[in-house]
Amino acid sequence: MDIFIFTIDYVGTFVFAISGALAGMKRQFDVFGVFILGLVTATGGGTLRDLLLGSTPVGWMQHLVYLYLIIGAVAFTYLFRQHLRRVRRSMFLFDTIGIALYTILGLQKALTYGLSPVICVLLGVVSATFGGVIRDVLSNEVPLIFRKEIYASACLVGGVLFLLTEPWLGEVVGMALSILTVFLIRLFAVRRHWSLSFGNGPAQV
Repeated sequence: MDIFIFTIDYVGTFVFAISGALAGMKRQFDVFGVFILGLVTATGGGTLRDLLLGSTPVGWMQHLVYLYLIIGAVAFTYLFRQHLRRVRRSMFLFDTIGIALYTILGLQKALTYGLSPVICVLLGVVSATFGGVIRDVLSNEVPLIFRKEIYASACLVGGVLFLLTEPWLGEVVGMALSILTVFLIRLFAVRRHWSLSFGNGPAQV
């Protein structure tokens, strides 16, 4: 079980860092600026979650592997930038994978503190979305969580699904199913222009 959770954590860190690096490249930041966006995107949500839980020093500061993963993700983004020309679509893909992974990771960690399931779901959403909020603010974009397209609500659905399925299917299967659900909701929401807003116009990828 620990291996599964660590895998989710490491993969989530890597893909979120790519999302941040792509945002920096889109804005034509220098290498340091791209690294900073990768760092805050990958660690921002988990940092806020750990601070709210009173878990300090926060996770990524205790283990250098997270920093290495972020550096590797930034290097990967630069090396394969020719294959990531459609930066907006690439950002969408990696951000969607990241929120799917971090929703359940954040929720699962909050549950270990014995908090109310409702609070745990909210902390899962915070863990998944706050890094993206920082990324968007620093790159002068309106944060996705404040746009009309389905984003945080996908995390909420995934978190609730985990709480409902984990007693019946077990922790690993419940986490995998919930991660897949968040990813698919976000993917189809954008592809099919689902929105919780009363405004008009499709979401863009």
